[in-house]
Amino acid sequence: MKIYDSLIIGGGGAGLTTAIKLANLGAETIIATKSTPTQSQTSMAQGGINSVSESEIEKHIEETLKASAGLGDEVAIRKLAENSEEAINFLKSIGVPFSDKKRRLGGVSSNRTNFIQDYTGLSIIQRLYEKVLKLEIPILENHFLLNYIIENKKVLGATFLNIATGKVIQVLAKTLILATGGYARIFQNFSTNSTESTGDGIATHIRNGGTLSNLEFIQFHPTALKGKGVLISEMARGEGAYLVNSKGERFIDELKSRDIVSQAIYSEIENGNDVFLDIRHLENIDEVMPQEIKLIKTYSGIDPKTELIPIEPVAHYTMGGIKTDSQGKTDIKGVFAVGEVANSGIHGGNRLGGNSLLELIVFGDIVAKSSFEFAQKVDSGIPKSPQLQKDMFFIKAVIHRFTNQLDFYEKREFLSKILYRNGGIFRDEMSLKGVLAIVRQYEKELTFMGVSDKGESWNRNLVEFIEFGNMVELAEVILVGAINRFESRGSHFRTDFPKSDNLNFQKNTLMWKVEGILTTEYL
Repeated sequence: MKIYDSLIIGGGGAGLTTAIKLANLGAETIIATKSTPTQSQTSMAQGGINSVSESEIEKHIEETLKASAGLGDEVAIRKLAENSEEAINFLKSIGVPFSDKKRRLGGVSSNRTNFIQDYTGLSIIQRLYEKVLKLEIPILENHFLLNYIIENKKVLGATFLNIATGKVIQVLAKTLILATGGYARIFQNFSTNSTESTGDGIATHIRNGGTLSNLEFIQFHPTALKGKGVLISEMARGEGAYLVNSKGERFIDELKSRDIVSQAIYSEIENGNDVFLDIRHLENIDEVMPQEIKLIKTYSGIDPKTELIPIEPVAHYTMGGIKTDSQGKTDIKGVFAVGEVANSGIHGGNRLGGNSLLELIVFGDIVAKSSFEFAQKVDSGIPKSPQLQKDMFFIKAVIHRFTNQLDFYEKREFLSKILYRNGGIFRDEMSLKGVLAIVRQYEKELTFMGVSDKGESWNRNLVEFIEFGNMVELAEVILVGAINRFESRGSHFRTDFPKSDNLNFQKNTLMWKVEGILTTEYL
């Protein structure tokens, strides 16, 4: 059986960048992705990607650290800033057509964000995908990650559900690189994220003995089309759009960091006011955000050039993830993580706009070099592990033995609503513990939430059930982290602990499982 140097799991910006860099190093690499690269969350990123001139490197580090609410890692952030112009030059070299101008996003003091109108991420993913195809890097599309294959505390590969055939397969490799994205889709319709962002890689990591970090820190984007989850990018406010309430009052500085603006908007809504984005006075809006103008018209019937746009804050980005060092290494030998799936210390308790796309490119390069070096030093044989057989049995059990007495779609919808309401922008101990009790009940009931579709090929019912199981697993981690952090910091705001506690909690949350029980440490 073939053994690759690297198996990259995830086909978004982080995964494709890492694959290209590995190919340039001469590594034999394969990509496995749950759907297709163009369905990744990267394609939905609109605002832009930061780059920092040499004279502004220290300022960008300072502002990123400030946004991180004391939890950012200066070493990682310095790597991000110092390699930013090289990242932009790489993207230009593969054909990404950036504007000659830069824009300013919230939380920074100058224009540092490169963009292509309002489809920056889509343009980047298209060019990366084209490059991967030209390099003839194999891609296993529609392959859902199930588990790592581990022997003697080292990873030897991973198992997947081939969604097209319904068969469980294994792919062997000297290194695994997780690039599966974040978990904001746990909030379902209260999220701007792709339906792919269900935290599968993160859930797999903790299930296989790995450590997660800071999952309680979830960034809510201030401006999504009300009731639709359609992102209205920060670029609108960067261009001078206003936030107004039902009385026509501007109530917040529109370019403050996302956590502050989201809290202000949510408070207005809780006080009975509607909140709107006003772009009617902007003259260049057709040039700046043509895609969003069309989306607003399509989903709301509103002409934003003449009418106010009703908005609400929704889950947008997850700062927490798999704990890595500044080289992308995790605590499982041979496993690396890059992009939103990882907590490399860049974002801490909150994220600056424009830094996430930059992270994909800069750390895609770093992880490629780090994992390539690791692969050259290890031998990898055919595993004796029964993991493949275990996962084949699991899939058969879900289809044929789990009952569907309980509708997991109803449970998923309810979970998203109570998480948004009680574990979202504002939190308190009683509300969080109430949601946690429901999540733990769901964990007990999973075997009663089987699937009605008993077919093998293209069984979306099966895929969505496994995704739901991953989301329930991560919901417990999020909630336990939020309950145990007795303070407010960054995107985590406790109404019962409204101040930051630097003595006890200016530290990162680390969580892992011991015999199925979550263990927490602050470091």
